[in-house]
Amino acid sequence: MSIVLKPEHEQLVQAQLATGKYATADDVIIAALKLLEREQQLEALRQKIAIGTDQIQRGQVVDGETVFAQLQAKITQMSKQAET
Repeated sequence: MSIVLKPEHEQLVQAQLATGKYATADDVIIAALKLLEREQQLEALRQKIAIGTDQIQRGQVVDGETVFAQLQAKITQMSKQAET
């Protein structure tokens, strides 16, 4: 696949390369794509929070300890995914 970047995006890539954090332009693009994936995951979480808020307003609640255990498991899973 070949991608043509706008000049301002190419400058952004070059600026990231200049920091030394990335070795190649491909590395910068891969990091950007991972951020997009993470944003999708965050949006899915926001939607679940909205559903939960609606459930609370309707009185459909779960014990707090159960909720925190589920959240901790989710955080652990997201951390492992972010490492890859």
